[in-house]
Amino acid sequence: MIDPRFSSEPGPGGGRRARGMPPETTGRQIVVLADDDDAAPDWGRAGISQIADTRDFAGGALPSETLQDAQATVFANLGIAVVAAEPAQTARLMAPEASGRRVLSVSPELVHHVLQDVLEYTRAYRDGVDDLAERVLHAANGDGNGHGTLTGVRAAPRFEDTAQATWGIQAVRADSSPFSGRGIAVAVLDTGFDLEHPDFAGRNVTAQSFVPGEQAQDGHGHGTHCIGSSCGPRTPSTGPRYGVAHEADIFVGKVLSDSGSGTDAGILAGIDWAVGNGCPVISMSLGADVPQVHPPYSAAGARALRRGCLVIAAAGNNADRRVDDWGFVGVPANSPEIMAVGALDQQMGMAWFSARSLPARGGQVDIAGPGWQVLSSWPMPQRYHTISGTSMATPHVAGVAALWAEATGRRGLELWATLCQEGERLLQPSVDVGSGLCLAPQ
Repeated sequence: MIDPRFSSEPGPGGGRRARGMPPETTGRQIVVLADDDDAAPDWGRAGISQIADTRDFAGGALPSETLQDAQATVFANLGIAVVAAEPAQTARLMAPEASGRRVLSVSPELVHHVLQDVLEYTRAYRDGVDDLAERVLHAANGDGNGHGTLTGVRAAPRFEDTAQATWGIQAVRADSSPFSGRGIAVAVLDTGFDLEHPDFAGRNVTAQSFVPGEQAQDGHGHGTHCIGSSCGPRTPSTGPRYGVAHEADIFVGKVLSDSGSGTDAGILAGIDWAVGNGCPVISMSLGADVPQVHPPYSAAGARALRRGCLVIAAAGNNADRRVDDWGFVGVPANSPEIMAVGALDQQMGMAWFSARSLPARGGQVDIAGPGWQVLSSWPMPQRYHTISGTSMATPHVAGVAALWAEATGRRGLELWATLCQEGERLLQPSVDVGSGLCLAPQ
């Protein structure tokens, strides 16, 4: 059925949206097809004649222009289609008298964004807290200068960057794991990748853009950073190790533009492509601040799992725990069939922006990873950059998933269960961290 919870009115683009605003939509519809046969729906009943199918393209690499121009584009591996039609047209596909493949749901196509870097906010917050703590302690001690007082009570980080490895690599114990991700394909669906980055010379990289008018080269930086955390080198020529699965095969799916936004169509095309290429791990640090589960991602996550592909997504940065605003897990991570990742700091506390679980089915945080002040790769000439977000926690988990896939041969739901079972339990509540900190196999 057509989901009435989503508005058909487009909202402003770019960045984090204000709480309570209607979701951004494109005017197109996402159609979930029954997975009991390969027949075509009754497109003619909806007045749709120009159909594209991923099976008609080598490797399922659907050209981005096709997504833009076709009336209906079918992602064959997922059994999902994006349709350029009004809701009333697509509703005819669900009529009892419609022939062909059954249609399970029709939903408006959403717009998604990179989950923005919050480092500048965290720096300002840290500086403000330090200043306030110093003033309070000085007053309590009757100390005019408080020399040594603040440092005496400030908790030391449990992890910190060293010359050998970033704190995130140490926290997930990738630096002591005998596994490297060799033979495992990791798909990162984001803003693309700096294909000329010197740290990745000689690596097996397959890249495809699903953004009309843009190549897979990263003009934003977010995608390069995420690929660095999940699959960066073991021994960079400069600086510490920052990547988990340092020998994994890298599949770059550009589903967000250089400005950091994209649609369901591009994201689903990327998932379909990754599933078709047998990627056991699919990482997505993107989302929309919509609390309701979006049916296309439930279907995509479930069908990917059945094909042995685990989709891992960022829970979201819409919380502000400093003022008791816990946020919520947004689309697509709030689908029960997609693993949602929360962000931790160096002391294994929750990053203040990391979203909390919702009480309804779906919307749960499943696991947590390092997401605060994370150093990773960045497009040249800058080469490296430190940023924060659940976006940064997600590729750490994806890299660890690749190590477990190599170590055990497990895929899909078995791989999901392994990540949760082998995680380190934390003092944080499960609504924040799920099963705890993901840990690499030893």
